[in-house]
Amino acid sequence: MTKLFFHLKHRKRDFIILYSILLSGYVLSSHYTVPHLSSRLLSAVKIALLSVLFLFSKTPAGALPVELSSESSSESEEEEEQSERRPESNTDLPSEYWQIQKLVKYLKGGDQTATVLTLCAMMDFNLMQETSLWSCSKSTKNKEAIRKAGGIPLLGRLLKSPHENMLIPVVGTLQECASEESYRIAIQTEGMVNDLVKNLSSDNDELQMHCASAIFKCAEDKQTRDLVRKYKGLQPLVSLLAKANNKQLLAAATGAIWKCSISIENVAKFQEHKALETLVGLLTDQPEEVLVNVVGALGEFAQIPDSKATIRKCGGIKPLVNLLTGTNQALLVNVTKAVGACATDKENMAIIDQLDGVRLVWSLLKNPSADVQSSSAWALCPCIENAKDAGEMVRSLVGGLELIVNLLKSTNNEVLASICAAIAKIAKDKENLAVLTDHGVVPLLAKLTNTTDDRLRRHLAEAIGHCCIWGSNRASFGEAGAVAPLVRYLKSKDSTVHQSTAMALYQLSKDPHNCITMHEKGVVKPLIHIMGSNDEILQEAAAGCVRNIRLLALANRKARLFY
Repeated sequence: MTKLFFHLKHRKRDFIILYSILLSGYVLSSHYTVPHLSSRLLSAVKIALLSVLFLFSKTPAGALPVELSSESSSESEEEEEQSERRPESNTDLPSEYWQIQKLVKYLKGGDQTATVLTLCAMMDFNLMQETSLWSCSKSTKNKEAIRKAGGIPLLGRLLKSPHENMLIPVVGTLQECASEESYRIAIQTEGMVNDLVKNLSSDNDELQMHCASAIFKCAEDKQTRDLVRKYKGLQPLVSLLAKANNKQLLAAATGAIWKCSISIENVAKFQEHKALETLVGLLTDQPEEVLVNVVGALGEFAQIPDSKATIRKCGGIKPLVNLLTGTNQALLVNVTKAVGACATDKENMAIIDQLDGVRLVWSLLKNPSADVQSSSAWALCPCIENAKDAGEMVRSLVGGLELIVNLLKSTNNEVLASICAAIAKIAKDKENLAVLTDHGVVPLLAKLTNTTDDRLRRHLAEAIGHCCIWGSNRASFGEAGAVAPLVRYLKSKDSTVHQSTAMALYQLSKDPHNCITMHEKGVVKPLIHIMGSNDEILQEAAAGCVRNIRLLALANRKARLFY
């Protein structure tokens, strides 16, 4: 091909002539005409010629394209290589798919001649094949183009077809597009959830897989979860778990069950069909894409007390703990959540502790992923709270407390909130609180108090309140400037922030200098308002803080009168 380009002396007109001859199925030689190359080879030659025409359309007339004079890859070639390497799941796509992708590029970037010739070349392909709409739907830009072109209502109508050969590419397109919120809303409003549920009962595994995958993506939204339950789609999803040999179908089904189980009402329905017992049985000898979904579902099921006991009785605690040694970050996030949920049951916690599960969870705080760090810290909270001897258990973890304190330097608010929550649990043991203090927990907590994130505020105030118990920590928080920002927390609309803040202020108010700061910042009025709350803990904390401020004021008054 390189010699052919050389002999044509880089003339665009000659390329067009040669291309036109190729369109009729012949290759011209100086001596003879060779009729009808194989269709695949002919398509490849046409695309190669088109690539040169495309380069001509990008360079001044008569100029030699740099890409033809160099052995290095062009920008466009690099883009093609990157797109070909992109998703592993696309490796089973036919070669025609990649050829059409190249033609689309020429169609977008070429001049009028290249555009006409590209359209002619596209006629070589079967554009009615389900793969230039289904394959197009893998691109975010194309998803938006399909939506703007009115494709969603059309897909909705096609979804009612009785023909499986039609339904498979339609549902395949929908499940690709369901990663976009606009499509998920449309799937709800256009009544497609009902059709997806109906096709879960199809005899075709591929169709079932795409329907389950579409539900998996759409069930991020509560309305879809409710619709799946309304149209009786939960039982068919559980039935699909029996097809454990089809891993793609199993991954889609477990994913749909996971997302649907976010709604507690759905968990109760799943339990009617013994879904939990089946899921526990899938915790071993499965690919990671299945395990991520299975464990995610168990984490949601475990929010119900009865489910925690069922997981234990079915032997699910040990395989869950074993998964803590993995490296897949999505799996680790789900495993730590599931272990943490199970740990709220004291019998489960005893097994977790016996299997060295707390150490494994704690070690995941070293993971570079912020999501893994935060989910691990959240899991530690119930582990510490429900352990038989929590203080001793924490002390046995060499370097564990230093690791916790150092994570207060994170820039991720979710990590910070979870670490503060863990510190609040750890600090209930005075020996461990002393070690935390030695590692510099007070200035690091104080430094975070200017945050406006209510979730972080809640757990930060709780951590500060518990850390006040040791030594001169109350005074140290005041010196570090933590008191004034905490007063501002009382303006939050989140009642849980008020509770933890009132308790922290009560502890801090036992230091006279802090009382002065609080009074100067106007803490009394909001605290009096909080004293009218229905929450007794909140009432007592607010009243205790006001009492300490008042006692200091009376002492100062007496001192002035005496002297």
